[in-house]
Amino acid sequence: MKHHDIDISKRNLIGSLAKLSLLGGGIAALALAPDFRQQVLDAASRWNDVAQGHLYSASNLAPTFSTNQISRSFRYNGFYPEAYAPEIDPSTWQLKLGGRITHKKPLTLNELRNMQQEAQITRLICIEGWSAIGQWSGVPLSYLLPKIGADLDNTYLRLDCADGYHTSIDMASAMHSQTILALDFLGQPLPRSYGAPARLRIPVKLGFKNAKFVTGISVHRNSQGGYWEDQGYNDFSGL
Repeated sequence: MKHHDIDISKRNLIGSLAKLSLLGGGIAALALAPDFRQQVLDAASRWNDVAQGHLYSASNLAPTFSTNQISRSFRYNGFYPEAYAPEIDPSTWQLKLGGRITHKKPLTLNELRNMQQEAQITRLICIEGWSAIGQWSGVPLSYLLPKIGADLDNTYLRLDCADGYHTSIDMASAMHSQTILALDFLGQPLPRSYGAPARLRIPVKLGFKNAKFVTGISVHRNSQGGYWEDQGYNDFSGL
């Protein structure tokens, strides 16, 4: 091999390394850019929602438990201290109905209690890493939503709460046989700390989807996001 051939090979190698260095620096710069990072995270979250949606099956039930497995201490779960939980008069409370719902007359607590009731002993799993088993009872959404004429065709259920919280549930999950608008805990009206007078109990999703202090439900063509979803939590958040 001639000397000038070696020099040419060295120059080619150095040039290639320089190009790779520039490319790597460009990728690193993009990775450090907040907008780029957010776009990547949003895309990953959307993919995760789609994947979970395809894996979801109405026949898959959350585990149920016996009464002797109920947690002795059931933690307060909220985005503010328990002392700030809203106090709601059950005698004047009404469930407002909106969106793609035919019968929009608000429902009183007594009207809900006179509907079909179902009880369950299921585990609430918080995204923060803790869980607790509780006994809940209330109106199955698979009964309530058709009764009020909700559009069930590939829609989303939004839940609004007295404390300003809201979340969205895909209709397939809302119609799951274990999804209820809970009115009681351990056979008694919900205590204030657990979301009185009505909360969502959906054991096939993470805890932040189980909205408390519910004041209204509405049906929409697209997901309406939520308090935590708008901050980056997955919209589906199934278990």
